[in-house]
Amino acid sequence: MANPWLEAALIALTSVVAAIVGLLVIWFAIGRRRAHQLDRGEAAALEETVYLFEDQTLVDATAPARQLLEATPMGQSDWARLSAFVAPRFTNFAERIAMLAQNGRIEMTETVDGLGEGRLRLIAEDVGGLARITLVDPQAEGRGVRVDGLSQRALEDELELMRVTLDRSPVLIWRSDPSGSISWANRAYLVKSGAFDANEDGFAWPLPCLFQCPKDMGTGPHRLQQAGMTGDAGWYECHSLPVKGGALHFAIPADATVRAEKALRDFVQTLTKTFADLPIGLAIFDRDRQLRLFNPALIDLLQLGPEFLSARPTLYAFLDRLRETRMMPEPKDYRSWRLRMTELEQAAASGFHAETWNLSGGQTYRVTGRPHPDGAVAFLFEDISAETSLTRRFRGEIEMGQEVLDQIDDAIAVFHPSGELAMANAGYCALWGVEPETTLGRVTLRDAVAQWRAQAEPSVVWDRLHALTQQIGTRAALDAEIVLRDGRSLRCRLSTLTGGAFLLRFSAPALPQGQKGVRDGKSLIPSG
Repeated sequence: MANPWLEAALIALTSVVAAIVGLLVIWFAIGRRRAHQLDRGEAAALEETVYLFEDQTLVDATAPARQLLEATPMGQSDWARLSAFVAPRFTNFAERIAMLAQNGRIEMTETVDGLGEGRLRLIAEDVGGLARITLVDPQAEGRGVRVDGLSQRALEDELELMRVTLDRSPVLIWRSDPSGSISWANRAYLVKSGAFDANEDGFAWPLPCLFQCPKDMGTGPHRLQQAGMTGDAGWYECHSLPVKGGALHFAIPADATVRAEKALRDFVQTLTKTFADLPIGLAIFDRDRQLRLFNPALIDLLQLGPEFLSARPTLYAFLDRLRETRMMPEPKDYRSWRLRMTELEQAAASGFHAETWNLSGGQTYRVTGRPHPDGAVAFLFEDISAETSLTRRFRGEIEMGQEVLDQIDDAIAVFHPSGELAMANAGYCALWGVEPETTLGRVTLRDAVAQWRAQAEPSVVWDRLHALTQQIGTRAALDAEIVLRDGRSLRCRLSTLTGGAFLLRFSAPALPQGQKGVRDGKSLIPSG
Protein backbone atom coordinates (compact mmCIF):
# COMPACT_ATOMS: atom_id res chain seq x y z
CA MET A 1 0.00 0.00 0.00
CA ALA A 2 1.44 3.25 -1.09
CA ASN A 3 2.21 6.07 1.29
CA PRO A 4 -0.21 9.01 0.55
CA TRP A 5 2.23 11.61 1.90
CA LEU A 6 5.01 10.45 -0.41
CA GLU A 7 2.76 10.67 -3.46
CA ALA A 8 1.73 14.24 -2.53
CA ALA A 9 5.38 15.28 -2.16
CA LEU A 10 6.28 13.81 -5.58
CA ILE A 11 3.37 15.63 -7.24
CA ALA A 12 4.43 18.98 -5.66
CA LEU A 13 8.06 18.49 -6.71
CA THR A 14 7.03 17.73 -10.27
CA SER A 15 4.93 20.94 -10.42
CA VAL A 16 7.85 23.07 -9.19
CA VAL A 17 10.28 21.58 -11.75
CA ALA A 18 7.76 22.18 -14.53
CA ALA A 19 7.36 25.85 -13.48
CA ILE A 20 11.15 26.40 -13.40
CA VAL A 21 11.58 24.87 -16.85
CA GLY A 22 8.80 27.13 -18.20
CA LEU A 23 10.43 30.25 -16.79
CA LEU A 24 13.80 29.26 -18.32
CA VAL A 25 12.20 28.76 -21.73
CA ILE A 26 10.46 32.18 -21.56
CA TRP A 27 13.68 33.95 -20.40
CA PHE A 28 15.73 32.35 -23.16
CA ALA A 29 13.19 33.35 -25.79
CA ILE A 30 13.11 36.97 -24.61
CA GLY A 31 16.93 37.12 -24.44
CA ARG A 32 17.26 35.79 -28.00
CA ARG A 33 14.79 38.40 -29.24
CA ARG A 34 16.62 41.27 -27.53
CA ALA A 35 19.96 39.99 -28.79
CA HIS A 36 18.56 39.80 -32.32
CA GLN A 37 17.27 43.38 -32.05
CA LEU A 38 20.69 44.58 -30.74
CA ASP A 39 22.51 42.84 -33.58
CA ARG A 40 20.18 44.51 -36.08
CA GLY A 41 20.86 47.97 -34.49
CA GLU A 42 24.61 47.49 -34.51
CA ALA A 43 24.46 46.24 -38.07
CA ALA A 44 22.61 49.41 -39.02
CA ALA A 45 25.20 51.50 -37.16
CA LEU A 46 28.01 49.68 -39.01
CA GLU A 47 26.40 50.12 -42.41
CA GLU A 48 28.85 51.41 -45.04
CA THR A 49 28.82 54.93 -46.48
CA VAL A 50 28.01 54.28 -50.13
CA TYR A 51 26.68 56.58 -52.89
CA LEU A 52 25.35 55.65 -56.29
CA PHE A 53 25.49 58.46 -58.86
CA GLU A 54 24.37 58.65 -62.45
CA ASP A 55 26.64 61.39 -63.79
CA GLN A 56 26.16 64.00 -60.99
CA THR A 57 22.66 62.93 -59.97
CA LEU A 58 22.27 60.87 -56.80
CA VAL A 59 20.42 57.62 -57.50
CA ASP A 60 20.69 55.95 -54.09
CA ALA A 61 22.69 56.17 -50.86
CA THR A 62 22.93 54.38 -47.55
CA ALA A 63 21.69 55.98 -44.34
CA PRO A 64 25.19 57.03 -43.13
CA ALA A 65 25.87 58.47 -46.59
CA ARG A 66 22.72 60.62 -46.47
CA GLN A 67 23.59 61.80 -42.95
CA LEU A 68 26.99 62.91 -44.25
CA LEU A 69 25.35 64.95 -47.03
CA GLU A 70 23.02 66.62 -44.52
CA ALA A 71 26.03 67.59 -42.40
CA THR A 72 27.67 69.25 -45.43
CA PRO A 73 25.39 72.21 -46.34
CA MET A 74 27.70 73.95 -48.82
CA GLY A 75 26.56 73.38 -52.39
CA GLN A 76 23.19 73.33 -54.10
CA SER A 77 23.24 69.66 -55.24
CA ASP A 78 24.16 66.31 -53.69
CA TRP A 79 27.26 66.05 -55.87
CA ALA A 80 28.38 69.56 -54.84
CA ARG A 81 27.94 68.66 -51.15
CA LEU A 82 29.90 65.45 -51.55
CA SER A 83 32.64 67.31 -53.47
CA ALA A 84 32.84 69.90 -50.71
CA PHE A 85 33.61 67.10 -48.26
CA VAL A 86 35.97 64.88 -50.25
CA ALA A 87 37.77 67.34 -52.59
CA PRO A 88 39.85 69.01 -49.82
CA ARG A 89 40.83 65.55 -48.49
CA PHE A 90 41.82 63.78 -51.69
CA THR A 91 44.34 65.23 -54.12
CA ASN A 92 43.02 65.92 -57.65
CA PHE A 93 39.65 64.41 -56.83
CA ALA A 94 37.79 66.10 -59.72
CA GLU A 95 40.38 65.08 -62.33
CA ARG A 96 40.69 61.50 -61.10
CA ILE A 97 36.94 60.87 -60.74
CA ALA A 98 36.46 62.08 -64.31
CA MET A 99 38.58 59.07 -65.42
CA LEU A 100 36.35 56.50 -63.63
CA ALA A 101 34.58 55.30 -66.78
CA GLN A 102 37.93 54.71 -68.43
CA ASN A 103 39.67 53.02 -65.47
CA GLY A 104 36.69 51.16 -64.02
CA ARG A 105 37.94 51.46 -60.43
CA ILE A 106 39.77 54.22 -58.54
CA GLU A 107 40.99 54.13 -54.98
CA MET A 108 42.20 57.24 -53.12
CA THR A 109 43.69 57.83 -49.69
CA GLU A 110 43.27 60.97 -47.58
CA THR A 111 46.24 63.37 -47.85
CA VAL A 112 46.02 64.81 -44.32
CA ASP A 113 49.36 64.38 -42.55
CA GLY A 114 49.71 62.92 -39.09
CA LEU A 115 46.91 60.32 -39.33
CA GLY A 116 49.05 57.32 -40.29
CA GLU A 117 47.00 54.16 -40.86
CA GLY A 118 43.77 55.90 -39.83
CA ARG A 119 43.44 57.98 -43.00
CA LEU A 120 40.12 58.02 -44.82
CA ARG A 121 39.85 55.96 -48.04
CA LEU A 122 37.61 56.46 -51.07
CA ILE A 123 36.73 53.66 -53.50
CA ALA A 124 35.00 54.56 -56.77
CA GLU A 125 33.67 51.80 -59.07
CA ASP A 126 31.94 51.88 -62.43
CA VAL A 127 28.84 49.65 -62.10
CA GLY A 128 26.90 49.47 -65.32
CA GLY A 129 27.47 53.14 -66.14
CA LEU A 130 26.76 54.25 -62.58
CA ALA A 131 29.41 55.52 -60.20
CA ARG A 132 29.46 53.64 -56.90
CA ILE A 133 31.48 55.68 -54.35
CA THR A 134 32.34 54.18 -51.00
CA LEU A 135 33.95 56.06 -48.10
CA VAL A 136 35.82 53.88 -45.63
CA ASP A 137 36.98 55.06 -42.22
CA PRO A 138 39.55 52.51 -40.94
CA GLN A 139 39.15 53.73 -37.37
CA ALA A 140 35.43 52.83 -37.34
CA GLU A 141 35.70 49.39 -39.01
CA GLY A 142 34.52 46.46 -36.87
CA ARG A 143 33.11 48.55 -34.03
CA GLY A 144 29.99 50.56 -33.53
CA VAL A 145 29.64 53.86 -31.69
CA ARG A 146 26.73 54.45 -29.34
CA VAL A 147 25.80 58.06 -28.55
CA ASP A 148 23.36 59.39 -25.98
CA GLY A 149 20.44 61.13 -27.71
CA LEU A 150 20.62 64.34 -25.67
CA SER A 151 24.40 64.56 -26.05
CA GLN A 152 24.09 64.05 -29.81
CA ARG A 153 21.45 66.79 -30.00
CA ALA A 154 23.65 69.20 -28.01
CA LEU A 155 26.57 68.51 -30.35
CA GLU A 156 24.42 69.06 -33.41
CA ASP A 157 23.03 72.35 -32.04
CA GLU A 158 26.51 73.61 -31.26
CA LEU A 159 27.73 72.56 -34.71
CA GLU A 160 24.84 74.38 -36.38
CA LEU A 161 25.52 77.52 -34.31
CA MET A 162 29.19 77.54 -35.27
CA ARG A 163 28.36 76.84 -38.90
CA VAL A 164 25.86 79.74 -39.10
CA THR A 165 28.28 82.08 -37.31
CA LEU A 166 31.13 81.37 -39.71
CA ASP A 167 28.80 81.45 -42.69
CA ARG A 168 27.49 84.94 -41.80
CA SER A 169 30.85 86.41 -40.76
CA PRO A 170 31.98 89.34 -43.01
CA VAL A 171 35.59 88.44 -42.26
CA LEU A 172 37.37 86.24 -44.78
CA ILE A 173 38.33 82.96 -43.04
CA TRP A 174 40.13 80.03 -44.63
CA ARG A 175 42.40 77.08 -43.82
CA SER A 176 45.46 76.05 -45.76
CA ASP A 177 47.55 72.89 -45.74
CA PRO A 178 51.35 72.86 -45.42
CA SER A 179 51.68 73.21 -49.20
CA GLY A 180 49.61 76.42 -49.18
CA SER A 181 46.51 74.94 -50.84
CA ILE A 182 43.15 75.96 -49.40
CA SER A 183 41.34 73.13 -47.62
CA TRP A 184 38.35 75.11 -46.25
CA ALA A 185 36.84 78.57 -46.51
CA ASN A 186 33.77 80.38 -45.22
CA ARG A 187 31.05 81.93 -47.36
CA ALA A 188 32.63 85.43 -47.34
CA TYR A 189 35.84 84.03 -48.82
CA LEU A 190 33.95 81.96 -51.40
CA VAL A 191 31.89 84.95 -52.54
CA LYS A 192 34.95 87.24 -52.65
CA SER A 193 36.94 84.73 -54.69
CA GLY A 194 34.08 84.21 -57.14
CA ALA A 195 33.99 80.47 -56.42
CA PHE A 196 30.47 80.56 -54.96
CA ASP A 197 27.31 81.78 -56.60
CA ALA A 198 23.91 81.22 -55.00
CA ASN A 199 22.35 80.97 -58.45
CA GLU A 200 24.75 78.29 -59.59
CA ASP A 201 25.16 74.69 -58.57
CA GLY A 202 27.85 74.81 -55.87
CA PHE A 203 31.52 75.51 -56.55
CA ALA A 204 34.56 73.69 -57.86
CA TRP A 205 37.74 72.66 -56.14
CA PRO A 206 40.46 73.63 -55.67
CA LEU A 207 39.44 77.05 -54.38
CA PRO A 208 41.27 80.05 -55.84
CA CYS A 209 43.90 81.69 -53.63
CA LEU A 210 43.10 85.36 -53.06
CA PHE A 211 46.39 86.22 -51.37
CA GLN A 212 49.99 85.29 -51.91
CA CYS A 213 50.64 84.28 -48.31
CA PRO A 214 54.31 83.69 -47.47
CA LYS A 215 54.97 80.47 -45.59
CA ASP A 216 56.96 82.23 -42.85
CA MET A 217 54.51 85.10 -42.29
CA GLY A 218 54.14 84.29 -38.57
CA THR A 219 51.08 84.83 -36.41
CA GLY A 220 51.14 88.61 -36.10
CA PRO A 221 49.04 90.97 -38.26
CA HIS A 222 50.37 91.54 -41.75
CA ARG A 223 49.10 93.60 -44.65
CA LEU A 224 48.27 91.69 -47.85
CA GLN A 225 46.72 92.80 -51.12
CA GLN A 226 44.25 90.72 -53.09
CA ALA A 227 45.75 89.15 -56.19
CA GLY A 228 45.10 91.18 -59.32
CA MET A 229 44.34 94.41 -57.44
CA THR A 230 46.42 97.60 -57.63
CA GLY A 231 46.53 100.94 -55.90
CA ASP A 232 44.60 101.44 -52.67
CA ALA A 233 42.03 98.66 -53.32
CA GLY A 234 41.98 95.05 -52.19
CA TRP A 235 44.05 95.45 -49.00
CA TYR A 236 43.42 93.26 -45.94
CA GLU A 237 44.83 92.99 -42.44
CA CYS A 238 45.60 89.25 -42.10
CA HIS A 239 46.13 87.15 -38.99
CA SER A 240 47.42 83.59 -39.24
CA LEU A 241 47.36 80.89 -36.58
CA PRO A 242 49.07 77.50 -36.85
CA VAL A 243 46.69 74.53 -36.47
CA LYS A 244 47.03 70.81 -36.92
CA GLY A 245 47.60 70.02 -40.56
CA GLY A 246 48.14 73.61 -41.73
CA ALA A 247 47.18 77.14 -40.76
CA LEU A 248 44.02 79.16 -40.09
CA HIS A 249 43.81 82.64 -41.61
CA PHE A 250 41.59 85.68 -40.93
CA ALA A 251 41.49 88.69 -43.28
CA ILE A 252 39.88 92.00 -42.26
CA PRO A 253 39.27 94.69 -44.94
CA ALA A 254 41.86 97.47 -44.66
CA ASP A 255 41.18 99.67 -47.70
CA ALA A 256 40.07 102.60 -45.53
CA THR A 257 43.19 102.26 -43.39
CA VAL A 258 45.44 102.13 -46.45
CA ARG A 259 43.80 105.24 -47.92
CA ALA A 260 44.15 107.08 -44.62
CA GLU A 261 47.82 106.11 -44.34
CA LYS A 262 48.46 107.23 -47.91
CA ALA A 263 46.74 110.56 -47.25
CA LEU A 264 48.83 110.97 -44.11
CA ARG A 265 52.05 110.16 -46.01
CA ASP A 266 51.14 112.65 -48.74
CA PHE A 267 50.36 115.28 -46.13
CA VAL A 268 53.65 114.66 -44.32
CA GLN A 269 55.54 114.82 -47.61
CA THR A 270 53.85 118.11 -48.43
CA LEU A 271 54.74 119.49 -45.03
CA THR A 272 58.30 118.21 -45.39
CA LYS A 273 58.71 119.95 -48.75
CA THR A 274 57.20 123.11 -47.30
CA PHE A 275 59.47 123.00 -44.26
CA ALA A 276 62.48 122.36 -46.50
CA ASP A 277 61.83 125.63 -48.37
CA LEU A 278 61.10 127.70 -45.28
CA PRO A 279 63.80 130.22 -44.28
CA ILE A 280 62.72 129.75 -40.65
CA GLY A 281 64.47 127.02 -38.67
CA LEU A 282 62.08 124.45 -37.20
CA ALA A 283 62.79 122.02 -34.35
CA ILE A 284 60.09 119.79 -32.83
CA PHE A 285 60.79 117.94 -29.58
CA ASP A 286 58.51 115.11 -28.38
CA ARG A 287 57.05 114.71 -24.92
CA ASP A 288 60.37 113.22 -23.75
CA ARG A 289 62.09 116.34 -25.13
CA GLN A 290 63.99 114.51 -27.86
CA LEU A 291 64.36 116.07 -31.30
CA ARG A 292 61.95 114.44 -33.75
CA LEU A 293 61.77 116.81 -36.70
CA PHE A 294 63.95 119.58 -38.12
CA ASN A 295 64.36 121.31 -41.46
CA PRO A 296 67.49 122.35 -43.42
CA ALA A 297 67.11 126.00 -42.41
CA LEU A 298 67.82 125.04 -38.80
CA ILE A 299 71.24 123.73 -39.83
CA ASP A 300 72.09 126.95 -41.70
CA LEU A 301 70.83 129.34 -39.05
CA LEU A 302 72.30 127.69 -35.97
CA GLN A 303 75.40 126.23 -37.64
CA LEU A 304 74.69 122.74 -36.28
CA GLY A 305 75.93 119.69 -38.12
CA PRO A 306 73.35 117.32 -39.62
CA GLU A 307 75.05 114.42 -37.82
CA PHE A 308 74.32 116.02 -34.45
CA LEU A 309 70.67 116.72 -35.30
CA SER A 310 70.13 113.29 -36.88
CA ALA A 311 71.21 111.68 -33.59
CA ARG A 312 68.00 113.12 -32.05
CA PRO A 313 69.53 115.03 -29.12
CA THR A 314 67.48 116.11 -26.14
CA LEU A 315 66.33 119.68 -25.76
CA TYR A 316 68.99 120.50 -23.16
CA ALA A 317 71.74 118.89 -25.23
CA PHE A 318 70.51 120.99 -28.16
CA LEU A 319 70.63 124.19 -26.08
CA ASP A 320 74.02 123.23 -24.64
CA ARG A 321 75.41 122.97 -28.16
CA LEU A 322 73.97 126.41 -29.00
CA ARG A 323 75.64 127.89 -25.93
CA GLU A 324 78.98 126.27 -26.82
CA THR A 325 78.86 127.59 -30.39
CA ARG A 326 77.71 131.06 -29.17
CA MET A 327 74.53 130.87 -31.16
CA MET A 328 72.51 132.20 -28.23
CA PRO A 329 72.99 135.16 -25.87
CA GLU A 330 75.99 134.71 -23.59
CA PRO A 331 74.74 133.85 -20.08
CA LYS A 332 76.22 135.35 -16.96
CA ASP A 333 76.60 131.95 -15.33
CA TYR A 334 75.61 128.37 -16.08
CA ARG A 335 73.05 128.11 -13.26
CA SER A 336 71.10 131.16 -14.34
CA TRP A 337 71.25 129.92 -17.94
CA ARG A 338 69.79 126.53 -17.00
CA LEU A 339 67.03 128.24 -15.05
CA ARG A 340 66.29 130.49 -18.00
CA MET A 341 66.15 127.53 -20.40
CA THR A 342 63.79 125.68 -18.05
CA GLU A 343 61.52 128.70 -18.01
CA LEU A 344 61.74 128.85 -21.81
CA GLU A 345 60.66 125.20 -22.12
CA GLN A 346 57.79 125.58 -19.65
CA ALA A 347 56.55 128.75 -21.33
CA ALA A 348 56.66 127.12 -24.78
CA ALA A 349 54.88 123.98 -23.55
CA SER A 350 52.10 125.90 -21.81
CA GLY A 351 51.41 128.43 -24.56
CA PHE A 352 52.86 130.83 -27.09
CA HIS A 353 56.26 132.20 -26.13
CA ALA A 354 58.60 134.49 -28.05
CA GLU A 355 61.86 136.23 -27.28
CA THR A 356 64.67 137.94 -29.17
CA TRP A 357 68.26 136.75 -29.11
CA ASN A 358 70.95 139.36 -29.86
CA LEU A 359 74.03 137.32 -30.72
CA SER A 360 77.62 138.37 -30.33
CA GLY A 361 78.17 138.12 -34.10
CA GLY A 362 75.63 140.86 -34.79
CA GLN A 363 72.73 138.64 -35.80
CA THR A 364 69.33 138.94 -34.20
CA TYR A 365 67.09 135.86 -33.91
CA ARG A 366 63.46 135.67 -32.94
CA VAL A 367 62.83 132.42 -31.01
CA THR A 368 59.23 131.27 -30.82
CA GLY A 369 57.97 128.33 -28.77
CA ARG A 370 54.59 126.69 -29.28
CA PRO A 371 52.93 123.64 -27.71
CA HIS A 372 52.56 120.62 -29.98
CA PRO A 373 50.11 117.67 -29.77
CA ASP A 374 50.80 114.85 -27.33
CA GLY A 375 52.94 116.98 -25.03
CA ALA A 376 55.53 117.91 -27.65
CA VAL A 377 56.92 121.41 -28.15
CA ALA A 378 58.04 123.21 -31.31
CA PHE A 379 60.67 125.96 -31.58
CA LEU A 380 61.03 128.32 -34.54
CA PHE A 381 64.26 130.26 -35.13
CA GLU A 382 63.94 133.25 -37.43
CA ASP A 383 66.78 135.54 -38.51
CA ILE A 384 65.41 139.07 -38.13
CA SER A 385 68.76 140.84 -38.42
CA ALA A 386 67.73 142.70 -41.61
CA GLU A 387 64.34 143.56 -40.15
CA THR A 388 65.91 144.77 -36.93
CA SER A 389 68.50 146.84 -38.83
CA LEU A 390 65.78 148.40 -40.97
CA THR A 391 63.64 149.12 -37.93
CA ARG A 392 66.56 150.75 -36.18
CA ARG A 393 67.26 152.80 -39.28
CA PHE A 394 63.68 153.97 -39.54
CA ARG A 395 63.59 154.74 -35.85
CA GLY A 396 66.76 156.77 -36.19
CA GLU A 397 65.35 158.70 -39.12
CA ILE A 398 62.13 159.39 -37.23
CA GLU A 399 64.05 160.57 -34.19
CA MET A 400 66.20 162.80 -36.39
CA GLY A 401 63.12 164.22 -38.07
CA GLN A 402 61.59 164.89 -34.64
CA GLU A 403 64.73 166.71 -33.55
CA VAL A 404 64.58 168.84 -36.70
CA LEU A 405 60.96 169.77 -35.96
CA ASP A 406 61.83 170.60 -32.37
CA GLN A 407 64.44 173.10 -33.59
CA ILE A 408 61.78 175.09 -35.47
CA ASP A 409 60.34 178.01 -33.49
CA ASP A 410 56.86 177.65 -34.99
CA ALA A 411 54.33 175.29 -33.37
CA ILE A 412 53.79 172.46 -35.83
CA ALA A 413 51.27 169.60 -35.70
CA VAL A 414 50.80 166.88 -38.36
CA PHE A 415 47.51 164.99 -38.60
CA HIS A 416 46.68 161.70 -40.33
CA PRO A 417 43.99 161.67 -43.06
CA SER A 418 41.64 160.25 -40.42
CA GLY A 419 42.19 163.32 -38.27
CA GLU A 420 44.40 161.78 -35.55
CA LEU A 421 47.47 163.67 -34.39
CA ALA A 422 50.56 161.99 -35.89
CA MET A 423 53.41 164.32 -34.95
CA ALA A 424 54.00 167.56 -33.00
CA ASN A 425 57.13 169.47 -32.14
CA ALA A 426 58.23 170.97 -28.86
CA GLY A 427 56.93 174.42 -29.84
CA TYR A 428 53.40 173.07 -30.30
CA CYS A 429 53.47 171.30 -26.91
CA ALA A 430 54.74 174.45 -25.19
CA LEU A 431 52.18 176.70 -26.92
CA TRP A 432 49.11 174.66 -26.15
CA GLY A 433 50.28 173.02 -22.92
CA VAL A 434 50.16 169.34 -23.94
CA GLU A 435 52.42 166.39 -23.04
CA PRO A 436 54.12 164.72 -26.05
CA GLU A 437 54.03 161.26 -24.40
CA THR A 438 50.23 161.34 -24.00
CA THR A 439 49.43 163.13 -27.23
CA LEU A 440 50.38 161.06 -30.30
CA GLY A 441 47.75 158.65 -31.55
CA ARG A 442 45.23 159.75 -28.91
CA VAL A 443 44.20 163.28 -29.89
CA THR A 444 41.93 163.91 -32.85
CA LEU A 445 41.49 167.17 -34.78
CA ARG A 446 38.12 167.64 -33.06
CA ASP A 447 39.78 167.45 -29.64
CA ALA A 448 42.60 169.77 -30.70
CA VAL A 449 40.16 172.40 -32.09
CA ALA A 450 38.25 172.35 -28.80
CA GLN A 451 41.52 172.88 -26.92
CA TRP A 452 42.59 175.73 -29.20
CA ARG A 453 39.17 177.42 -29.02
CA ALA A 454 39.32 177.37 -25.21
CA GLN A 455 42.65 179.26 -25.17
CA ALA A 456 41.87 181.82 -27.91
CA GLU A 457 39.41 184.55 -28.76
CA PRO A 458 36.34 183.63 -30.82
CA SER A 459 37.09 183.41 -34.52
CA VAL A 460 35.67 181.89 -37.71
CA VAL A 461 38.97 180.00 -38.00
CA TRP A 462 37.85 177.53 -35.36
CA ASP A 463 34.62 176.86 -37.25
CA ARG A 464 36.55 176.23 -40.46
CA LEU A 465 38.98 173.90 -38.66
CA HIS A 466 36.10 172.07 -36.99
CA ALA A 467 34.48 171.58 -40.40
CA LEU A 468 37.65 169.79 -41.54
CA THR A 469 36.84 166.89 -39.18
CA GLN A 470 33.89 165.97 -41.39
CA GLN A 471 35.83 166.07 -44.65
CA ILE A 472 37.57 163.15 -46.34
CA GLY A 473 40.47 163.52 -48.72
CA THR A 474 42.38 166.70 -49.52
CA ARG A 475 41.65 169.70 -47.28
CA ALA A 476 41.60 173.22 -48.62
CA ALA A 477 44.53 175.44 -47.69
CA LEU A 478 44.04 177.86 -44.81
CA ASP A 479 45.96 181.00 -43.82
CA ALA A 480 44.41 183.17 -41.10
CA GLU A 481 45.28 185.09 -37.95
CA ILE A 482 44.05 184.21 -34.47
CA VAL A 483 44.34 185.97 -31.09
CA LEU A 484 45.01 184.16 -27.84
CA ARG A 485 43.25 185.17 -24.65
CA ASP A 486 46.52 186.63 -23.30
CA GLY A 487 46.63 189.03 -26.25
CA ARG A 488 49.17 187.34 -28.43
CA SER A 489 48.52 187.16 -32.14
CA LEU A 490 49.36 184.02 -34.11
CA ARG A 491 49.22 183.14 -37.72
CA CYS A 492 47.55 179.74 -38.46
CA ARG A 493 48.33 178.01 -41.76
CA LEU A 494 47.11 174.63 -43.04
CA SER A 495 49.00 172.70 -45.71
CA THR A 496 48.01 169.39 -47.33
CA LEU A 497 50.62 166.58 -47.39
CA THR A 498 50.98 163.44 -49.50
CA GLY A 499 48.37 160.75 -48.88
CA GLY A 500 45.73 163.04 -47.42
CA ALA A 501 47.63 164.05 -44.27
CA PHE A 502 47.78 167.76 -43.39
CA LEU A 503 49.99 170.09 -41.35
CA LEU A 504 48.98 172.99 -39.13
CA ARG A 505 51.54 175.67 -38.26
CA PHE A 506 51.08 178.33 -35.60
CA SER A 507 53.63 181.15 -35.88
CA ALA A 508 54.07 184.73 -34.76
CA PRO A 509 53.10 187.32 -37.39
CA ALA A 510 55.92 188.86 -39.40
CA LEU A 511 57.54 191.95 -37.76
CA PRO A 512 57.70 195.31 -39.50
CA GLN A 513 60.90 196.03 -41.40
CA GLY A 514 63.68 197.08 -39.00
CA GLN A 515 61.97 195.71 -35.85
CA LYS A 516 63.64 192.89 -33.98
CA GLY A 517 61.82 190.17 -32.13
CA VAL A 518 62.94 187.83 -29.39
CA ARG A 519 61.26 184.48 -28.98
CA ASP A 520 61.88 182.38 -25.89
CA GLY A 521 60.64 179.17 -27.57
CA LYS A 522 57.52 179.14 -25.44
CA SER A 523 55.56 182.38 -25.69
CA LEU A 524 56.12 183.35 -29.33
CA ILE A 525 55.84 187.02 -28.18
CA PRO A 526 57.70 189.51 -30.38
CA SER A 527 59.75 192.15 -28.61
CA GLY A 528 59.31 195.86 -29.45
